[in-house]
Amino acid sequence: MGTSTILSDLGTEIIISICAVIGIAFSLFQWYLVSQVKLSLEKPTADGKNGFTEALIEEEEGINDHTVVQKCAEIQNAISEGATSFLFTEYQYVGVFMVIFALLIFVFLGSVEGFSTSSKICTYDTTKMCKPALMTAVFSTVSFLLGAITSVVSGFLGMKIATYANARTTLEARKGVGKAFIVAFRSGAVMGFLLAANGLLVLYITINLFKIYYGDDWEGLFESITGYGLGGSSMALFGRVGGGIYTKAADVGADLVGKVERNIPEDDPRNPAVIADNVGDNVGDIAGMGSDLFGSYAESSCAALVVASISSFGNTHDFTSMMYPLIVSSVGILVCLITTLFATDFFEVKTVKQIEPSLKYQLIISTVLMTIGVAIVSWIALPSSFTIFNFGAQKVVKNWQLFLCVGVGLWAGLIIGFVTEYYTSNAYSPVQDVADSCRTGAATNVIFGLALGYKSVIIPIFAIAVSIFVSFSFAAMYGVAVAALGMLSTIATGLAIDAYGPISDNAGGIAEMAGMSHIIRERTDALDAAGNTTAAIGKGFAIGSAALVSLALFGAFVSRAEITTVDVLTPKVFIGLLVGAMLPYWFSAMTMKSVGKAALKMVEEVRRQFNTIPGLMEGTAKPDYATCVKISTDASIKEMIPPGALVMLTPLIVGILFGVETLSGVLAGSLVSGVQIAISASNTGGAWDNAKKYIEAGISEHAKSLGPKGSDPHKAAVIGDTVGDPLKDTSGPSLNILIKLMAVESLVFAPFFATHGGLLFKIF
Repeated sequence: MGTSTILSDLGTEIIISICAVIGIAFSLFQWYLVSQVKLSLEKPTADGKNGFTEALIEEEEGINDHTVVQKCAEIQNAISEGATSFLFTEYQYVGVFMVIFALLIFVFLGSVEGFSTSSKICTYDTTKMCKPALMTAVFSTVSFLLGAITSVVSGFLGMKIATYANARTTLEARKGVGKAFIVAFRSGAVMGFLLAANGLLVLYITINLFKIYYGDDWEGLFESITGYGLGGSSMALFGRVGGGIYTKAADVGADLVGKVERNIPEDDPRNPAVIADNVGDNVGDIAGMGSDLFGSYAESSCAALVVASISSFGNTHDFTSMMYPLIVSSVGILVCLITTLFATDFFEVKTVKQIEPSLKYQLIISTVLMTIGVAIVSWIALPSSFTIFNFGAQKVVKNWQLFLCVGVGLWAGLIIGFVTEYYTSNAYSPVQDVADSCRTGAATNVIFGLALGYKSVIIPIFAIAVSIFVSFSFAAMYGVAVAALGMLSTIATGLAIDAYGPISDNAGGIAEMAGMSHIIRERTDALDAAGNTTAAIGKGFAIGSAALVSLALFGAFVSRAEITTVDVLTPKVFIGLLVGAMLPYWFSAMTMKSVGKAALKMVEEVRRQFNTIPGLMEGTAKPDYATCVKISTDASIKEMIPPGALVMLTPLIVGILFGVETLSGVLAGSLVSGVQIAISASNTGGAWDNAKKYIEAGISEHAKSLGPKGSDPHKAAVIGDTVGDPLKDTSGPSLNILIKLMAVESLVFAPFFATHGGLLFKIF
């Protein structure tokens, strides 16, 4: 065995705690900077930098400034209240589920040894005694609840910050694109850093508290920690599905009646669904995305820790190398902090053309810096050689091999990000071809869009395949888990870029509703088009990491359930594969239909208001926004239950009735088919959305020949965008949670399935 690590255990504890605290402090500082943009009617003071205030466009055009600021504040209030009340309603339902599921975990895991409180012989090291299964059940339940609460809090805080920043972004847009960009980006960073640091801190504290009871029984300790990942992802599932149904019902309803039938602009205040649409951006894209990436992060950490605890790290109780996954994440926070300063302080965005490159540099800078960071961590926090548990055998691994595992995940993430950008940004030919196909109507637009989505799967899948092959060859399943962590190590930057999208989308909506000049709307539109692309990049990251995470969890599950090989040729496994591959389709069918049903109600309500409220089209009467908000809320709460139940119950039913072999088939099948559908769905939707924006912006000659707004090609583009909405914001992003959640749930319940599962095969 190799020598001990350069970094001491105390050093590890200091590094992880300090990085987490720095992350939280940095996010609070960014929040303070955003709060400096005032939403009240104070007289402008001299600006510290230049000694005079920058002139506002409004003053040149002679529009009264006060009414605009007041209107912005009112609209922001309405959006914030709508989002908060929806999340509270959602969390009440989810809370009930949380309690029931926590009880399930306790009963199932406690029954493994018949609820006995005496110590048992360890599974992997038969010379030692381990803590009883009953205590593992108790601690798994606690960590499940901790993960769930952290996930919910992450999503909620993200939403609060986004609704706090949207009107401020609109007001800053009066000074120029650069100012608005910085506000939107900073508020995205608040969410990114809060989430990354919180996830790390809670996990780290939990491990240390559990260690007080478990002592030297690391196998039991890290097995009970897996509940943390399960809690994180199960909340993310409901957040993503509920939020996704909410936002898209409003969006589709607002678009179809407003743009296509009534020929009014996107966020026109006369449109009754407009507030619901803007609320939806926050609950779906921000709260949902936050919980989702937090879940990925928690699970990849858990998968790595479980495999490590039965490898030489766990057997020799080497705390520093055991914490390697957490140290990588801590360094990730520091790297992202430096990267963020590049966008906000070192290079200021001045023109529209600099927006997308600036966001792309964020990805490149963070990846390059992180590579250096991981190299240093692998050198100081790992012994020069060690062994990793590999399906029953121990495999010798060198520390540079582990560095390559993390590195390959990190760079695969970058590749997936760039391919996604190529297929969804309107600066490149794929989206322009889709826009061009709108000349001949909506049908050709839909055909081209679908083809683009299917084609965009090719390179990401190769990237994922290569990283799996490399990491698995070097360090078995532990390698795959740290590759997933590598992809997620720059999560703070990834989330900042991702949350930036919905914030600028909302800012545009507020500008339109407050009746600001068209120049401002053009600026926020430019921010928003870049935001669409970055949102697609964020989804690409989430899907790619979900694939790696669930494979790692699958490996941990197979080790936990004591299966040495999974043979595809046995009928037990093969039927599992088939059924597993079908599940993403079933799940997508449920979510798409839910959006369709809710949108139908919304369209009817919006039409009813346009037809029955006198003076609504003329702008003399106000629409009834509240009814539309209520339709979205009710629909999403009701409709998020069946898809959620499908994902949560499948592993339990399969494991209990058919046993672990069939379950391993189901996990592999859902992973393989889910990734493909998820990538193609989110890219198709993103491309349609940006094809529409390409025609609306009319920057190039080609775009001018297709539009203005309201032309036939533009209407065809709007229909494509509407079809793509549930694809890119409801079923696509929720699928990556389906893949991970089923794997992590199987891992948590593995001991139960191994002892009591497979009832059907036992009977016959």
